[in-house]
Amino acid sequence: METNRRRFCQLLGSAVLLPSLLSGPVFAGANKTTAKPLFASAAQDRDGNYHLYLIGEQGEILLDHPLQGRAHHTEAHPSVPLLACTARRPGRFIDIIDYREQRLVKRILAEEGRHFFGHSIFTEDGRWLVTTENELSTGQGRVVVRSLADDYAIIADYPSHGIGPHELTQQPDSDVLVVANGGILTHPDHGREKLNLDSMQPSLVRLDLHSGELLEERMLPKEQHQLSIRHIDTNAEGITAIALQYQGNIGDNPPLVAIHQPHQPITLLQAPEAINIAMKGYCGSVRCDHSGRYAAVSAPRGDLISFWDLEQQTFISSIKSRDGCGLTATTHNGEFIISAGTGRCLQHNLDTGHTRRLQQTVKTAWDNHMTSIPS
Repeated sequence: METNRRRFCQLLGSAVLLPSLLSGPVFAGANKTTAKPLFASAAQDRDGNYHLYLIGEQGEILLDHPLQGRAHHTEAHPSVPLLACTARRPGRFIDIIDYREQRLVKRILAEEGRHFFGHSIFTEDGRWLVTTENELSTGQGRVVVRSLADDYAIIADYPSHGIGPHELTQQPDSDVLVVANGGILTHPDHGREKLNLDSMQPSLVRLDLHSGELLEERMLPKEQHQLSIRHIDTNAEGITAIALQYQGNIGDNPPLVAIHQPHQPITLLQAPEAINIAMKGYCGSVRCDHSGRYAAVSAPRGDLISFWDLEQQTFISSIKSRDGCGLTATTHNGEFIISAGTGRCLQHNLDTGHTRRLQQTVKTAWDNHMTSIPS
């Protein structure tokens, strides 16, 4: 790995990559018509087959890419028409798709003795793909950096400083990664069984992208160690919104939403008691809006989407969405798109309070996460 570290340093000074993808229409599908993509998400069709779909603004299918298994999160490249679709834990594949050319660019397979945790990101400069992974021999989490310019070769492999790293983000305008260590030990030999609920220690860490240096580590109070830190999103001010999943007695009704600001403790946010009960101890996704002030948090077991003011650190409102989990922001402040296992997609605007069902032509069960496409 030392050789890869040296290669990482060399690549830092190299030219911007992927020039062949930088020109052309936003999307040109098989029928050669131009359309604007709205969101991408993994899904399962009525026959039990798995797909990655790209959906246009009019609900049309712009991409239907078959997957070899169930996926979890899809990430859009910030500047070229690429999607990275990551297998659901404990899956071992990431499909990189050029959605303009409608082709699989690369199928990344986890290294021997590793599996993915369902999430990956492209860095802001578009040069690296970063994944969270499990090292089976130790049970320890890893954060792995791959170079797009080197055909997704591994350039760096860092400890996540915890067990079960799940979602990760990049702090905007910086070389800092934010990683949610869920704290839950799993092993493929035991399927998705949780092996350490009595001793789990979730954490939120900040790492240097280029060195792996641990910049900050935050844990919840000891009495709340069963609040798994799983899903996060970081806004332009560096505030990280956190969606929690409780592994203890559901009757305890603990807070399920939190925020973190660099170099400060994690702050748990309070929802009205009835809303918190309705969340059923489980939040499935979190996304900040275009302005960065607001966040949406899904609670699919409770058929509930809640909305939060990150500046005021307060609950705003909620809407119902049966099995709603996937979230993404539109380009309008305070506006979100919600996808559901029922196949429905909703758009909700906080300013107007209006919710509408989005038109779509595909009949499918959307998976847990969705992503909007950069304009």
